[in-house]
Amino acid sequence: MKVIIVGGVAGGASAATRLRRQMEDAEIIVIERGPDVSFANCGLPYYLGGVISQREQLLITTPEGLRSRFKLDVRTLSQVELIDRAQKNVQIRNLTNEQVYVESYDKLILATGAAPIRPPIAGLDLEGVFSLRSMQDSDRILQALAGANSAVVVGAGFIGLEMVENLRHRNLQVTLVELSDQLLPPMDREMTTPLQEVLKREQVTLHLGDSLETIERTDQGLKVHLKSGLTGTTDVVILGVGVRPENGLAMQAGLSVGPRGGVQVDEQMRTSDRDIYAVGDLVEVTDFVTSRATQIPLAGPANRQGRLAADSIAGLPVKFRGTQGTSVVAVFDMTAAATGASEKALNTHKIPYDKIYVHANQHAGYYPGANPLTLKLLFEPETGKVLGAQAIGRDGVDKRIDVLAMAIQAGLTVFDLEESELCYAPPYGSAKDPVNMAGFVAANKIRGQHPQVSPENIAWDHFLLDVRTSSEYARGHIVGAANIPLDELRSRLSDLPTDRPILAYCQVGMRGYLATRILLQKGFAATNLAGGFKSYTMFGSPQPQTSKSTN
Repeated sequence: MKVIIVGGVAGGASAATRLRRQMEDAEIIVIERGPDVSFANCGLPYYLGGVISQREQLLITTPEGLRSRFKLDVRTLSQVELIDRAQKNVQIRNLTNEQVYVESYDKLILATGAAPIRPPIAGLDLEGVFSLRSMQDSDRILQALAGANSAVVVGAGFIGLEMVENLRHRNLQVTLVELSDQLLPPMDREMTTPLQEVLKREQVTLHLGDSLETIERTDQGLKVHLKSGLTGTTDVVILGVGVRPENGLAMQAGLSVGPRGGVQVDEQMRTSDRDIYAVGDLVEVTDFVTSRATQIPLAGPANRQGRLAADSIAGLPVKFRGTQGTSVVAVFDMTAAATGASEKALNTHKIPYDKIYVHANQHAGYYPGANPLTLKLLFEPETGKVLGAQAIGRDGVDKRIDVLAMAIQAGLTVFDLEESELCYAPPYGSAKDPVNMAGFVAANKIRGQHPQVSPENIAWDHFLLDVRTSSEYARGHIVGAANIPLDELRSRLSDLPTDRPILAYCQVGMRGYLATRILLQKGFAATNLAGGFKSYTMFGSPQPQTSKSTN
């Protein structure tokens, strides 16, 4: 068996080493365009910020290491230029001496990854304008940063936010420009609003709902022009507006490609040619929750796909079950993470859902260092099957999203979350973990014991009842809300109207839930504001509107 793998890094390197473990006598050739066959591209922003101090720390392995340990024929600075499917060979150019030669294959794995999107903007080719994909990109950026005082980052996705943080570590003045009206566009908007406060605190200038129009070189530096009309001068511009599959080779070979450019593969990662596989950011995958075709450029799925393609070539009965987009990002001292479908995605695909919000400490409140986190859970309205989750906070966010990622993979419901047994000691969690709490709230909502209204659906015809203390009420409340503290509620039921529904709320939802239970059993038409006043502020403190259906 002779296998050629085009591309290294996550998918290609994983495929090569896994294939060697399965097939000791196979001839395995890895063709890599750059000088580094396997490096930690997710660590590049942290290297630029000085958090990772040594360049060598980013090198997962070297060509020499792969040759000696795995008996791989690794050819760096080489590029596959053409695939001849009929003859089952590839044309390769040695980028050092420009020699062109042909290699045959029995199986071919494409792991060419994705390239940074470069919008049609005048000035992108100027010195000082960068994208970040390779070790060589980071070398060029690092050289430019040596004498820089300011930077503009375009794009507020994962790479953009990581670059912002690390440029601030270098004490640069940083401006962030994002076309969407929110940070982290894959997440739901309200879950990202706390990050805006973090960026403001860290003195990052933020332009949401704006875009880069042109860049020009002046005596003072790079002058950027935004669509809003704003202009400014900076030393460095870094683009982080997303990636596109690097599918030129697949297109040349006539392989099936999806509408967004991802190479289409089956459950064994085989392309439309059964002897050619494709893995990583190059491919179109199936969303595990929505069952729709999508592209999710993440290192974890790329590694698993490379391993799976190797197993398939080795004859093992394997199957890729799809990707659910589990992801996490650190933004200074905050963490945001998500798994499964977002509310935006469920609406786009017209998939029925319900949602709840939980605000809880990451560990026992009485133990020093307790910090709140916010958890959003999306689930099927009838069955309670978990569809997605998002969380934000200082600590413990990744732990809860990992648990919920496994819940989604296992097809669990919110009723299962109620009964989930998770490790507990005061430094690590609570006897009722935030995951359990999310299960309690969601299950009670399905059972009809905890009717809720989401903050964006507050209606004028509700009697707004603030059950927090008078001092909390004085610090800020929903316009028009009456204040009856929870502990006084039973003795003041006569103060409440009986001719219209009551919407109770507290700070995070718990006291509002208790008030709702009291009111429902006393004959009032009562609902609770999901996530309380905290969720209300995350939505931007929307004003009450005419009646809407709740969800």
